[in-house]
Amino acid sequence: EAFESLLRFAENRTSSLFETAYRPMAKEAAEPVKELFTDISLYILGAETTVESAVLRFFDSLFPLVYSRLINPGITDLSEDYTECLRLTRQDINPFGRYSKNMVTELSKSLWASRMLSQALSLGIEVINTTEHAALTKECSKALVKMQYCPHCQGLTLIRPCVGYCLNVMRGCLASVSELDAQWREYISTLEYLTNEMAASHDLETALTGIRNSINEAILHAQLNGPQLSATVDKVCGQPKQQEGRLSSDNIVPVKEATETQTFVMAHTSLNNKRREFINYMKRSRTFHASIAERLCDGDLVMRDSSTCWNGEDVV
Repeated sequence: EAFESLLRFAENRTSSLFETAYRPMAKEAAEPVKELFTDISLYILGAETTVESAVLRFFDSLFPLVYSRLINPGITDLSEDYTECLRLTRQDINPFGRYSKNMVTELSKSLWASRMLSQALSLGIEVINTTEHAALTKECSKALVKMQYCPHCQGLTLIRPCVGYCLNVMRGCLASVSELDAQWREYISTLEYLTNEMAASHDLETALTGIRNSINEAILHAQLNGPQLSATVDKVCGQPKQQEGRLSSDNIVPVKEATETQTFVMAHTSLNNKRREFINYMKRSRTFHASIAERLCDGDLVMRDSSTCWNGEDVV
């Protein structure tokens, strides 16, 4: 839920860039933005895809819009063939400079840690679900019955088992579960490592919310190199139909508006805080499988003090 919330927030923030700074292409840019964050979400969930393919696919879709709406706003005929030519040309002429590759690099580090943590959590759920219903052997069932009900045969319905006796029975019943102890401790350590990685150089919040600025810088780079890009595109894709004259400057986004610093304030609980709370909670379960017998033989099940208790054979 924390991942999904942050992704939605970053997607809305990225969409607002086009709505406020690049309005001529905002409507058409909505789908590529949505696809980008869908691909990122699928990657975090473990899909067979890469961050690089998701980012470059986005910039492939973005270039025809930037070219026809910002660099050459007079283009009227943006056919499918011409659009596809622009998409393919993007890979060769690199209109967005270093910004597209930088975005891949920055996202790859943080999304990798998030992907690993997501997969680790899924594995943890599987382990917990598998051990939720431990199969009891016949010997265990007999031992449990003897511990709980044999005193009743002597009319001792209020007598509870002794602590030591209970521990022996439970440890025997849960021997297979306690074997998970070493692996479970290692699993908790892995979760701790991944959450620390995400909080340090691989901070997911910073990477996702930085997508907006990376896209903005990439578009500005393409605009500044518009004449050279147009000359190259004309050679490769031909010259598209132009409207008589150019569009008025009112429809062309001023560079100043797009470069103004955006103050960013998180509108939801910090993911770092959620990660910290989560790992602290998980660390408390580090010894769960090793101490499960002690947990079960605590409280009302057994006699804790020096009062009379049942030792499996007699009242002591």
